[in-house]
Amino acid sequence: MILEMKVPSPGESITEVEIAEWLVADGDYVEKDQAIAEVDSDKATLELPAEASGTITLKAQEGDAVNVGEVVCLIDTEGEAPAPSTFEGGDEGGTSKAEKVDLMEDMDAASKKAKGENHKKAPNPANKTYASGVASPAAKKILAEKDMNASSVSGTGKDGRITKEDAVKAVPSMGTPTGGNRGSTNSKMSMLRRKVAERLVEAKNTTAMLTTFNEVDMSSIFELRKEYKETFKAKHGVSLGFMSFFSLAVVRALQLYPAVNSMIDGKEMKTFDFVDISIAVSGPKGLMVPVIRNTENLSFRGIESEVKRLALRARDGQITVDEMTGGTFTITNGGVFGSMLSTPIINPPQSGILGMHNIIERPIAFNGEVVIHPMMYVALSYDHRIIDGKESVGFLVAIKEALENPIDLLMNNDVKKALEL
Repeated sequence: MILEMKVPSPGESITEVEIAEWLVADGDYVEKDQAIAEVDSDKATLELPAEASGTITLKAQEGDAVNVGEVVCLIDTEGEAPAPSTFEGGDEGGTSKAEKVDLMEDMDAASKKAKGENHKKAPNPANKTYASGVASPAAKKILAEKDMNASSVSGTGKDGRITKEDAVKAVPSMGTPTGGNRGSTNSKMSMLRRKVAERLVEAKNTTAMLTTFNEVDMSSIFELRKEYKETFKAKHGVSLGFMSFFSLAVVRALQLYPAVNSMIDGKEMKTFDFVDISIAVSGPKGLMVPVIRNTENLSFRGIESEVKRLALRARDGQITVDEMTGGTFTITNGGVFGSMLSTPIINPPQSGILGMHNIIERPIAFNGEVVIHPMMYVALSYDHRIIDGKESVGFLVAIKEALENPIDLLMNNDVKKALEL
């Protein structure tokens, strides 16, 4: 029986996927539930398992975009698995040992003949005689591209011939090829990357996006992490990173300025009474934005555990569509790559995104003195259609206050209780 394998739906609203890679070849025998392909949607990369055992016939190529429900391969369920083969033996229908020896001798003779032919001396173009001032073929081509006459170039080759290097060096000018590698490679963008590109352009074209900036003195958080980081990791199995501080500071600021936790829904403004924070992470297929659900109910330990879980799933290509859908606000931390300042782009249909950046020791004025503290720039990009300047600036100031006074504003003046130590 011939079984038609169709593309299953990877999630709501997804109508098309791309064949990222076939894990089997046309004509292979596959086992039921064996992964036969990786497919890209605009959300994630998923494996396609065989629905039955049999011989497979591929009906789509790598890189093809196929609709959900479209046939991508056929499986002949009556196909037989290949029997294990051995060199020895004279089984009925097989090749005898003597025949195999003869075959090996024929192959060896053919190999020797080929080697003999390959060792024949090829004509050496360098033996060709050139007159003084005559350009070699490669030099001629370069001079023609430069619209130059060979008579204007001095040759340094044998008998005064003009070499390729002479032609390259003939007219030193801006943009002149220097003989180095000038190749280029075209590669098809993955569906995930194309979707990210579409969404970024959509955000730029359909929102009234502005960005406001501030700076944060990270000294208090550095001191807390230095004192409690090892104890926290020993007890909870995860590190006390920066993301838990950032996330809880965002929760507090969104509660103070709920318009930032809103989005446009037709002619209405939809404001959420919960905080689902999307965190931008770099995965093998590009940027992914998994969501920490109900962040307002999570502790430092809960946030760090969820960040680790989602980051590992994104890195291993196991993240699902549901895990990347439905955030109300986004945090992106370009500081892990060394970014000092940027203007992050809103993740539609959300109305705000917070950009965290590199933490660098800088001299600042503190209590009337110049001191060196770990400083970080923060940026809030927001949709000015529903968020006013006063709210955006107030939101970012609230972030700054929480990060500079974490014990008071994020830990309720009880560090050990907040860290569950």
